[in-house]
Amino acid sequence: MTTAVNGKPTILLVHGAWHGAWCWDKLIPELTAQGWHAVTVELPSASLHSNDTAGMYDDARAVRACLDDIDGPVTILAHSYGGVPVTEAAASAPNVSRILYLAGFQLDEGDSLVSESGGELPSGDTGTLPVPDNPAKVLFSDVADEDADRAVRRLVPQSIRSFSEPLTAAAWKTVSSRYIVCERDEMLPPAYQESMATRAGRVYRLPSGHSPFLSMATELAELVTEDADR
Repeated sequence: MTTAVNGKPTILLVHGAWHGAWCWDKLIPELTAQGWHAVTVELPSASLHSNDTAGMYDDARAVRACLDDIDGPVTILAHSYGGVPVTEAAASAPNVSRILYLAGFQLDEGDSLVSESGGELPSGDTGTLPVPDNPAKVLFSDVADEDADRAVRRLVPQSIRSFSEPLTAAAWKTVSSRYIVCERDEMLPPAYQESMATRAGRVYRLPSGHSPFLSMATELAELVTEDADR
């Protein structure tokens, strides 16, 4: 059981597709230095095992299990695809006080990543999607070369099913939400982020690419902690 520190909400960090909890390695020390406690979750839909086809609902169960293990209020920071299982899991979690979508998919009930992309199911012979072409450019465009190279080496295939399973609930309808637009994102167009951000109670912006937890960890931590206890 994880307990809140100094009465502050615990910050749960939820990674996006193809990533793992390792992507928060630069952000966590920044949060800790400001007196916050952060925990991470590994989403089973991102896996090196080609026959591992865990879907969005499996990811949502992993997020919910983590939430159930936290004693006290929780602020969730959900990156990119991570916004989908968070939106599902947090709808019925009584201890979630805030959700921050970081270039995240803030979708509605009945939506999935497939439906949002025009209804085309991604293709893949093994049930998984390979890492996107040129990941250093689309995912880590403003990340230092050494950090970007290290991150690219740690990316793993993503389950196709995680992109096709629709939401059955939308936590942002009952839980206070914020959106962080990454204004120089080459993976998720900023204009599309802005359209989803209309569902959030407040919108923030960072002059970053898709992964500010690697390129602007200090600035991202300040933004997250500024909002986390409101």
